[in-house]
Amino acid sequence: MTTDTAMTADAAHNSPTARIALIGERSPNVTSHNRLPLLLDALAAHDGLVLDAYWVPTEDAEEPEAVRGFDAVWVLPGSPYRSEAGALTAIRTAREEGIPFLGTCGGFQHTLLEFARNVCGLTAVAHAENDPGAGDLLIEPLACSLVGHEGTVTLTPGSLAESVLGADRSIERYHCSYGPGPHLDTLRAHGLRFTGQDEEGRVRIAELPGHPFFLATLFQPELFGDGSRPHPVVQALARAAVRHARVPA
Repeated sequence: MTTDTAMTADAAHNSPTARIALIGERSPNVTSHNRLPLLLDALAAHDGLVLDAYWVPTEDAEEPEAVRGFDAVWVLPGSPYRSEAGALTAIRTAREEGIPFLGTCGGFQHTLLEFARNVCGLTAVAHAENDPGAGDLLIEPLACSLVGHEGTVTLTPGSLAESVLGADRSIERYHCSYGPGPHLDTLRAHGLRFTGQDEEGRVRIAELPGHPFFLATLFQPELFGDGSRPHPVVQALARAAVRHARVPA
């Protein structure tokens, strides 16, 4: 009889290694960054999904070539980023070129900002953490900080988020002080879907239909459990990256 461990090892052997760009300034003070080696090991050991991860500081991501050639792009927590422009360029390249993409916490916030500016034409919208004096804030300080908060997220039926999480609701962990403000109807009108809401109906997940895999969460799936088993969102990104790696260049 083949054991589960042997089956996983065989799957890892037969699956291509996918290259993933981790966008942000790596820091030992950011819990989600410290979790990544555990998550990558668990993806390989338990799911047969092998990711070759490269940190790309936001200053280095200002050129689109910085993430071309990768099988996935993950914009991680840890804002304010050194280069807002670099974070936005990485997101735009993944969005326009069909590279599997995940944005978490600060990555979620900058995903909305990139879409608003480059798809919706809202060129003046800003992020309060980066430009607190701006007159048109798309990303605002939260009335109640979500640092250390845990809450229920309700998922839209038929959405990518619901498919990934395998349920109509989930309890998720946060560590942020900023979230989406106005203009969300404009983003919706241009094709971005908001498919996860908290108990008060506030947006917590965004996705882009028609893209191979494009998901952003205000919560941090990196904080799920003790890191020994990846969150379903992280597993889904890894699967999408491996699928992308199988496509001939």
